Amino acid sequence: MGNKAEDNPFLQSLSAGMKKEDYSLSPKFSIPEYVKAQRKKTKMTQVDLAEKAGVGLRFVRDMEQGKETLRMDKVNQVLRLFGSELGPVPLDRSRWFK
Repeated sequence: MGNKAEDNPFLQSLSAGMKKEDYSLSPKFSIPEYVKAQRKKTKMTQVDLAEKAGVGLRFVRDMEQGKETLRMDKVNQVLRLFGSELGPVPLDRSRWFK
């Protein structure tokens, strides 16, 4: 069984009824904020999320706290539960040059 939502009934149930804007990232939404918001929206505890994503509880806590050095493969394991994955995002250079 793959990690794609269409292959996994659990992933399908998480995304059922969600609109694209409910789970898309924007420059205003950091990964830690996104993960925490989606976890709460799906009524999961950090323990639940760790078990379902196949990562440790410490990893979930570090991720939600915004730890800057996390393994990308593990971040993707968590994000895939919510129908997302890491990818290049254009920089908002206006934040750098004011």
